[in-house]
Amino acid sequence: MASTVGDFVLKRLAAWGVRRIYGYPGDGINGVIGAFGHKDTGIEFVQTRHEELAAFMACAHAKFSGEVGVCLATSGPGAIHLLNGLYDAKMDHQPVVAIVGQQSRMSLGGDYQQEVDLVSLFKDVAHDFVHMATTPEQVRHLIDRAMRIAIERRTVTCVILPNDLQDMKAVETPPHEHGTVHSGIGYTGHALAPRHEDLQRAAAVLNAGKKVAILVGAGALHATDAVIAVAERLGAGIAKALLGKAAVPDTLPYVTGAIGLLGTKASWDMMNECDTLLMVGSSFPYAEFLPKEGKARGVQIDIDARMLNIRYPMEVCLAGDSAATLEALLPLLDHQADRSWRQRIEGNVADWWQVLEARAMNDAHPINPQRVFWELSPRLPDNVILTCDSGSCASWYARDLKIRPGMSASLSGGLATMGCALPYALAAKCVHSDRPVIAMLGDGAMQMLGVNALITLAQMWRQWADPRLVIMVLNNGDLNMVTWEQRITEGDAKLPASQDLPPFPYAAYAELLGLRGIRVNEPGQVAAAWEEALSSPVPTLLEMVTDPDVPPLPPHVSGKQAAHYLRALLRGDQEALGVVTSTIKEVWDGIFPGRKHS
Repeated sequence: MASTVGDFVLKRLAAWGVRRIYGYPGDGINGVIGAFGHKDTGIEFVQTRHEELAAFMACAHAKFSGEVGVCLATSGPGAIHLLNGLYDAKMDHQPVVAIVGQQSRMSLGGDYQQEVDLVSLFKDVAHDFVHMATTPEQVRHLIDRAMRIAIERRTVTCVILPNDLQDMKAVETPPHEHGTVHSGIGYTGHALAPRHEDLQRAAAVLNAGKKVAILVGAGALHATDAVIAVAERLGAGIAKALLGKAAVPDTLPYVTGAIGLLGTKASWDMMNECDTLLMVGSSFPYAEFLPKEGKARGVQIDIDARMLNIRYPMEVCLAGDSAATLEALLPLLDHQADRSWRQRIEGNVADWWQVLEARAMNDAHPINPQRVFWELSPRLPDNVILTCDSGSCASWYARDLKIRPGMSASLSGGLATMGCALPYALAAKCVHSDRPVIAMLGDGAMQMLGVNALITLAQMWRQWADPRLVIMVLNNGDLNMVTWEQRITEGDAKLPASQDLPPFPYAAYAELLGLRGIRVNEPGQVAAAWEEALSSPVPTLLEMVTDPDVPPLPPHVSGKQAAHYLRALLRGDQEALGVVTSTIKEVWDGIFPGRKHS
């Protein structure tokens, strides 16, 4: 029997299968924290350096394990710190439960120290379920409902526990009387595949298509074989939203790679030329990178019916699990005998890889950031887990890395927040300590949260079965993606006061913490540095000193974007010469890959 409410919370979470909680202590949650020491609950407490890291790690736990991620924080300031990581989970549709403390019940409403209206605070991020317990009898059904709704809705839920309540005697079985709630543990899920008649309608649309394009997202990560089988049957090409990077391997010649601002020309061409679009498990938001409305017929598959028909007007929408739905759909699809569309896609993909190689090998000052990722690609270990931050690093991650079967990868998709890559990597190692992990981030994200997360890494890495964790930092002294956005979308020159970052010795700092640090400032050292880091028996920080003037060009530059770009440079951008030189090289390679430019 659990003796206190705090004890019972851990016991109930353990019964739901929770084995790890990420958090930071404080007096508002002491009753739950203390329960970790009362008896072995089977739940590990992972202390992070900041509550935002805890929420990011809970989100990544859900992404890399398929389980519910759980984070914990104290009242007031601790609860507030969770929000960014929780919004990351919410917008990427990950099941995460936040357990947060609150001031004692008798003080609420008294303008007490650290008293925050937490129900209101969490009402948006956890709007499907956020409740504060006021009696021990509530706790069982609040935990049960938080877990069940997080799983069912693939979203964030929150339970708020006043600190005095946590120390009260637990009530594991509410009294059998009017006004009580008697909840249970367990989740069975709902129907996985749509009705047969709906599948037939979808098959009719796809069979009529001569130029079928498939777009996959995070909802297709577990449906790799089914996606490939459908693409083979229809003679289709496959593009990937960023969260779906690991859904299909880039080793397939008809996988066009990423789509969108960070996408490939092969994906851009396929979407502009297709006559039929099959979207699987994706809520990719940028309409300008999808077919023009009315130009292509559409079929969409998503487990969440709320996400159907909001990105492109679809003729048939199928609510269901992507793997189960595609497997049920496959017998209804005709083999596309005419392979000219597929052949065109494969030619475009081959040309694009040549473009990327040429661009990666261009000279820069000192290192071309594209080369950092290009050299990593053939050296990726089998079964590796990749995490990437937001910023220009996401451009090179999206384009230059060739995912192979068995690899996993993720970043902050819907929120696109900075600071997620390293906590994602730490959670990945907690879940899969026997797999190598690589985190890729810029110096902005490293200064924002990464230097703190390294302290947690230094504390925990000796527990792992495989110590390989490489943190690659692009050190360019610039908030690079925002700098390029200012130039291209606003037509403004770089503002140094806003964009320049203070110097920081990233590799040396890692060494101070007992980790390995390698600083690279010569392009010829990049490949060897990756090999050294990936074979290191100690987690290693690779500090790559890269050129901020290499542009992450979108696959298609509009006239408006070009005009803004030119205007920004004419407004006295201090990096104008380097920017123009690098841009000319990028454009040349896009037209004449492999031909030397002067």
